Amino acid sequence: MRTFDLAPLYRSTVGFDRFFSLLDQATGFEGATPGYPPYNIERTGENDYRITIAVAGFAEPELFIEAKENTLTVRGEKQAKEEKAGDVLYQGIAARAFERVFQLADFVLVKGASLENGLLHVDLVREIPEAKKPRQIKIGNGVAPQAQVLEAKAA
Repeated sequence: MRTFDLAPLYRSTVGFDRFFSLLDQATGFEGATPGYPPYNIERTGENDYRITIAVAGFAEPELFIEAKENTLTVRGEKQAKEEKAGDVLYQGIAARAFERVFQLADFVLVKGASLENGLLHVDLVREIPEAKKPRQIKIGNGVAPQAQVLEAKAA
């Protein structure tokens, strides 16, 4: 039997969570470990989302966020360091450049971003236009409203 790994799609999309949750339940897939830098995608409200990326060691000018069409790109580029007086004996904090790309569902927009305690928070909101929202249709007497007007004029 073949199994499909949907984790990469699930981890890099926002707003498709219901669709991927159904697929995950159907396949019984638990998920895999993401790469560098680690991040979380969370739902903070009915139509609100937050992507949190661990960017320890990066300053605000070294982080770039770009939203284009249905793609959100977060990039980090370290500036050249000045040489310090001592030698580094062990470097456990990664200082390499990165780029993370997230596919956004239709009508998902970036609300804002903030950097605090080494975590970059990108807030998103799904704003569905009024024309696309579901609306209730009244049930009439079976005659179209325009037809009723024409019958009234003929009488």
